Amino acid sequence: MLSPLLIVLLTLLMLYRSALYAWIWLWLLPRGRDVLFVYSESPIWHDYMVNQVLPLVSKRAWVLNWSQRSRWRRFSIAVRLFNAFGGSRKFNPMVIVFRPFSWARKFRFFLPFKGWKHGNKAPVEQLREELVSFLEHGVQVERPADQYPML
Repeated sequence: MLSPLLIVLLTLLMLYRSALYAWIWLWLLPRGRDVLFVYSESPIWHDYMVNQVLPLVSKRAWVLNWSQRSRWRRFSIAVRLFNAFGGSRKFNPMVIVFRPFSWARKFRFFLPFKGWKHGNKAPVEQLREELVSFLEHGVQVERPADQYPML
């Protein structure tokens, strides 16, 4: 009995995401907006994200501060993109890069920062370098399977 309802809901979700991608590719990317930057006031990553990552994308990004989410405009494009592509776990801090006619590329900094607070800064720096490479060349770096998940 729930199967038809589930199929309808999944179809509607797919149509919504497809419409968002079409809007991104045809309307937003030509206007120079191709990045969603999500961070928070966490003492662990705030300074790094604001000083080392945000300058890479600031001119082309929507910026969402998770700590101020009560002030977000519910139907803004940034919030819609976050809700559709951010996921419900390990989304903060994160950078999502949109490219024409390809899936959104997510750079999730949450797991790398878990090591950061214990003195292991290499995963955060590596992910930042991957972001820089992707922004400059559209190149996705292959990572060993045993490293933290990206998507």
